[in-house]
Amino acid sequence: MPYGVHLKMLRSFKMNKISVCVIFLSLFLFIHSTSSKVDDETRDSLLSFLDKLSNHATQPGFALGWSSLSDPCTEPKWKGITCDSQNTSVTELFLNNLSLIGALDVATLCNVKSVAASLSILDLNENSIEGEISADIQNCQQLTRLNVSRNRFSGNLPDSLVTLSNLRRLDISNNDFSGKLPELSLISGLTGFLAQNNQLIGELPKFDFYHFDTFNVSNNNLHGPIHNANGNFSASSFLGNPGLCGDPLPQNCSATSSSSTSAADDKPHSKGTSNKVLIYSGYGILALVCLVLLISRICSKRRKKNDKAVDAPVNNKVASVDESMVSKYSASSTEFKSGISKSQYSVTFSAESTANMNSTTLVVLSSPVVNGLNFEELLKAPAEMLGRGKYGSLYKVIIDFGATLVVKRIKDWTISTNDFKLRMQRLDQAKHPNVLSALAFYSSRQEKLLVYEYQYNGSLFRLIHGNQGGKAFNWTSRLSCAATIADTLAFMHDDLQKDGISHGNLKSSNILLNKNMEPCISEYGLMEINDHDKILPGKVSAATSASTTFKADICGFGVILLELLTGKLVQHNGVDLTSWVHSVVREEWTAEVFDKSLYSECASEERMVNLLQVAIKCVNRSPEARPSMKQVATMINNIKEDEDKSTFIDV
Repeated sequence: MPYGVHLKMLRSFKMNKISVCVIFLSLFLFIHSTSSKVDDETRDSLLSFLDKLSNHATQPGFALGWSSLSDPCTEPKWKGITCDSQNTSVTELFLNNLSLIGALDVATLCNVKSVAASLSILDLNENSIEGEISADIQNCQQLTRLNVSRNRFSGNLPDSLVTLSNLRRLDISNNDFSGKLPELSLISGLTGFLAQNNQLIGELPKFDFYHFDTFNVSNNNLHGPIHNANGNFSASSFLGNPGLCGDPLPQNCSATSSSSTSAADDKPHSKGTSNKVLIYSGYGILALVCLVLLISRICSKRRKKNDKAVDAPVNNKVASVDESMVSKYSASSTEFKSGISKSQYSVTFSAESTANMNSTTLVVLSSPVVNGLNFEELLKAPAEMLGRGKYGSLYKVIIDFGATLVVKRIKDWTISTNDFKLRMQRLDQAKHPNVLSALAFYSSRQEKLLVYEYQYNGSLFRLIHGNQGGKAFNWTSRLSCAATIADTLAFMHDDLQKDGISHGNLKSSNILLNKNMEPCISEYGLMEINDHDKILPGKVSAATSASTTFKADICGFGVILLELLTGKLVQHNGVDLTSWVHSVVREEWTAEVFDKSLYSECASEERMVNLLQVAIKCVNRSPEARPSMKQVATMINNIKEDEDKSTFIDV
């Protein structure tokens, strides 16, 4: 072989060898770039953290796809974890509603520098985690949100919480925490604090409520004054703490406690304070003498007028004055920000009770919660207006023995007192665990009052539309909620079909969440027709049949399904939700209907479409074309069964 050809072949071989090396090197770099980017220490700390939360059970980690053989941030990603844009660190950890029964070992996260330097959200809501929050939480300095609500935590909160300078939202509600609150007012950026339903004691920190958008410390054992509330939150945020006083609560802080507090804070001025007390006492005695003289003079004048009017007829129009006062007050009230004192609450009902003294009996149904409660005690109890709609007003009332009730006031309903009584007794017979039954009722010619047990977890409306303290509402929970409401409504329709008693005003704000976060239908049977069918209350013709009112309930339920699927309001920017959904489906853009958060959790589009088809059948413009509630419940339960089977297979 000629030397030149041999040299050319040798060069060609070398070039090919270099090319192969370059290819292998590129492939190695590519594989390395797409392989694990989270360090082993971070991965191990997460696995250890979940292991202790689940009480050393393997099931949670297996179901979430957590494994020592995979990476938290690269495909397939670990469920419940959010990473930064570079997939190099964990920023958010959502382990809510997983039935975890272990203990919270904060140290396994916060004592690992790579985790503590990036973790901004820790959400453990809706589990059964026990134990305490340790002081190691202070090492997670990047935390902006900490949610441990609805667990079984106990013990004192660590004082080290106040060192979390980036914390914006803290939710420790519905646990068994005790002891005093740390001085959380030192966290300047805190905008949300929920601690209701615990066993906390001591005084409230001096929060700057102006910067808060959510706040609740109700149902604890706190005492002392509320500082600087200034109308930013209603009394419901503080109720259930017998020792708390000051605005917005009806209990005024005593002058004695105020003076003793000031003396303790400023002892050098105690002598000057006592001198002022003596001076003001003198002024008070003088004013009292003047007041007694004035009252005696007024009484003498009235006595003379009464003597002249002994034979005059009695004026029975006293109610009109009080009603005008009520209207004036109600018009100036705003939902969830209104407070009513005892006297204002009495004005609301006293005129009617005075004019109809023979019908002031509060009829107590079969409930031990309000046994022994009479109408006068209900009127005198401190109350707070929760809302006011076209059909009546809603009040939150705390009676003397500590029970928290809701009073629904309905005006101008033409149903007779006897028919109303029969209706309430019939509804009491048709009991269902997911229907909020009335505890008691009062009926007169002009107005009706119904008493319910207060539900602390709010409404389905607030849960769907993002005003429920950060609670997660995933696809499985939404589908389960829809199935429960459908089953409940089907039961009520079947039981009350012969009586012709439908709900009449079914909407997401009338679906309340009980202590187990299960939906409960409230205000059943208080209206004759549903507003979704555009029939004005009080204008229903005699030809309107009972079946029409039941079909109206089905339409209302269909709208609730649309809210669950879209996450949108019934009326948004002047557009009706049902009209919008129909237009999107008509244009064959069905996927655009669904709430984007459902896609982010990989919810089944097939089952969402199936539920959407049920909703569209329910809101059909023709009442006759709508399915019965029993048929609707069957369709939704079939979808739920498919979802449950799919979840079981995935696990």
